[in-house]
Amino acid sequence: AELAGILPPLLADAGLDDLFTRVEMPLATLLADMEFRGVRIDAAALAALSADYAVRLATLETEIHALAGRPFAIASPLQLRTVLFDELGLPVVKRGKTGPSTDAEVLEELAVGHPLPAKLLEHRKFAKLKSTYVDALPALVNPTTGRIHTSFNQTVTATGRLSSSDPNLQNIPIRAAEGQQIRAAFLPGEEGWRFISADYSQIELRILAHLSGDAAMRAAFAGGEDIHARTAAAVFGVLPDGVTAAMRRTAKAVNFGILYGQTAFGLAKGLGIPQGEAAAFIAAYLHTFAGAAAFMDDVLDRCRRDGCVTTILGRRRAIKDVRDRAGRRTAAGVFALSLPERTAVNTVVQGSAADLIKLAMLRVDGRLRREGLRAALVLQIHDELLLESPPDEVEAARRATIEEMRDALTLEVPLEVSAHEGDNWAECHA
Repeated sequence: AELAGILPPLLADAGLDDLFTRVEMPLATLLADMEFRGVRIDAAALAALSADYAVRLATLETEIHALAGRPFAIASPLQLRTVLFDELGLPVVKRGKTGPSTDAEVLEELAVGHPLPAKLLEHRKFAKLKSTYVDALPALVNPTTGRIHTSFNQTVTATGRLSSSDPNLQNIPIRAAEGQQIRAAFLPGEEGWRFISADYSQIELRILAHLSGDAAMRAAFAGGEDIHARTAAAVFGVLPDGVTAAMRRTAKAVNFGILYGQTAFGLAKGLGIPQGEAAAFIAAYLHTFAGAAAFMDDVLDRCRRDGCVTTILGRRRAIKDVRDRAGRRTAAGVFALSLPERTAVNTVVQGSAADLIKLAMLRVDGRLRREGLRAALVLQIHDELLLESPPDEVEAARRATIEEMRDALTLEVPLEVSAHEGDNWAECHA
């Protein structure tokens, strides 16, 4: 009771009262509803998948031992180091505190010259999926409700993004076939009901276009252009109709790399290209989208002055050790951001996207209630909302979700939302 008279003025002084009262407090109620509702899983499907993964792991173990020339404990870093570096003579890529590293990055590099590291990576993938999801999820089903009830955390991430725990349902792989197998075991709560999955298209790049005012970026989104193809045309110096799929993939890496302050070294490593070529890509990007570059400088200048950055709805994050403009550039004038500087830029963009999706959740929930629909939100996976709906409400719920997500905030670029439905979660992404 005493805090009720102390905290509101502090929130107001920090400019956080609107965010607190209009977003975070109403969202707490909605998240509680989603947690109580839970999500149903097909335990039999996961049991079958567990048996399949066990066979795959046994086969991989046999293949790994054959390639090593002897059996060894695959999960033992010490024994693995002995096999890879002492017995097979593979090069040491990097060292940790206890000796040569055998992490995923190292194994990926070693896989170029020997088949064993690739098998080890595959073994780790299936072992991780089996232990974390396939075997663990059925044990977490509430015996009374028959559902899994995750916890959504509002105050864990520094950017304002929601996180999920016990279990984490935001981290199930989406692109890999194995991830889709796991998602196929997630079912609507009632027989005959359907899932609706709605997600924002390129939301962080659209946020960047809005906040930065970059004319080229805004024009691309306003015209419905493929932003990655637009970037590819710029960095490769070709006409838009000359952009290949490989060029677009590279441009996509450049777009998101720049967004997170990636250096030429990091981009070169990620794309497997010379560092000079990566630096040229970054320079071409910053020339094409000069407004975005100026915005990043402005964010960092203000962070250096104020000691914090602010999202679109006023959420703050304290960040120190931001250098002046000269200090955060190479001799050639290209951005070379430190970790605090990358964090500052990322927080503004990713945090603003988090603000947007939270507003969208509240709007979608409110619309469903106003229209008297039984459809309801069950999960939030960053830019994606997952709802369950009775079959006769799917079209109304789908339309309401798209409209409320699209209109959650008025930006200088259009927000695009795609929605798909299915009898399970995987079908929504088929």
